[in-house]
Formats: sequence, structure tokens, C-alpha cells
Amino acid sequence: MYYLFYSVSAFGKNTSCIGLATNKTLDPASPDYKWVDKGKVIQSVPGRDMWNAIDPNLVRDEAGTPWMVFGSFWDGMKLVQLRPDLTAPAQPERWRTVAARPRDQKLTDSLPGDAAIEGPFVFKKNGYYYLFVSFDYCCRGPQSTYKMMVGRSKSVTGPYIDKAGTGLEQGGGTLVLEGDKNWFGVGHNSAYTFDNTDYLVFHGYDGADKGRPKLRIEKMTWDAQGWPVVKP
Repeated sequence: MYYLFYSVSAFGKNTSCIGLATNKTLDPASPDYKWVDKGKVIQSVPGRDMWNAIDPNLVRDEAGTPWMVFGSFWDGMKLVQLRPDLTAPAQPERWRTVAARPRDQKLTDSLPGDAAIEGPFVFKKNGYYYLFVSFDYCCRGPQSTYKMMVGRSKSVTGPYIDKAGTGLEQGGGTLVLEGDKNWFGVGHNSAYTFDNTDYLVFHGYDGADKGRPKLRIEKMTWDAQGWPVVKP
């Protein structure tokens, strides 16, 4: 079975929802090809939640237990255990903050504020869970300041610590890749292993092609201390 998590949101508000659709096959020519909408998995509501239910990423721990990390701005990236069928949080619900940045607390909870962090993705490697996030602002062409940061933990529930020893939930993060004069706003990444090679998948604006947004896939290596390295 294929599981597709999707986000529905009012832009710039935490009136948001993560839903789930499933399909037995990805072959549209197959008679079994049919997306079945399972509906809401997680929802954020202004006046109740100081987090935003978008940017979902499913990860399984060493025991095969499913977890979802998600979030954008507000009080940061959240982690919650899911039911085995992936359709809702496991009971009793326990919500963990695994990454966050300082936010103007004078703002109402319906506004994202200035804690620019989003796009979490967890990647398992060499006994660690690596939590990638994107800092600052995307979607502004040459003015985009997006960049990818990372921390790691021996446990999927954290705490995730950066290279300097600061927790991501305390505003920490080790730089993986940022934009330059040729590429702007690189971020919102995922990470995968194909044929024993690790890759970072992300988007950015190509300065050599009139600033058009493009998908990039770059090889990712690891330094002597086990931190990800991607060439500029």
C-alpha cells in the first residue's frame, strides 16, 4: 500500500490540516489504481494550537513504530506517534517540540510571526536520526534567504543536537546548504539512499536561468564526525 500525506491550509494561518490518501499501486493502467482519501490525520486550530499542521514527514523508529514530524513557524516542529494504520495520532496523544526558533510572543497564535522554520525531514544514518529543517524565507526569488539546517539524536523523539551542542528546540541547527549568487532560496529538503549513495533533494531558484524555481538532487557525504556534507 502507498501512503500519501497531504496538507491543506489557509496561507499564513495555522488553520491547517494533514490528510492521508492511499493506493494499492502507482500504475495508472492497473485496475487497482485508485486513490482513497482517508481524511484528516492531524489538524491545527487557531485559539487552541500554537503549531501548524503542514509539511508532514513519516518516519519509523528501530521497532517499526510510526511517527510524524511536521510543522511550520509558530512554536516549531512537532513530533507525534501515529496509530499503526497511520490515520490518527496514537493514544494517549503526546506532542513533542523537536525544533523551534525564537518567536515574538506578543503576536496572536493565528499569525506565523518571525520564527522562520519549516519543512522537517528525518533521515536515519549510522545509528542516528538526523532532523533536517529549513530556516528563514523561501519564495522570494533573489531575496529568498532559505537554508537547510540539521541536528541529530540517537532517539527518534530527540532531543536533536547540532554540531555545537545546542538543541534544535532551543534554536540550534548546523548549516547544511544555503543559497549563493547562482542559486537562491535553497531548502525544504528530503534525503534518500539509492544504490548505497545518499542524496539531498531540495528546491531553489536558478540565477542563471532567470531565477526559475527548480528541483535539485545533490550527492550527500558525511564528515569524520558523522555530519552531512553537500557541496555548494
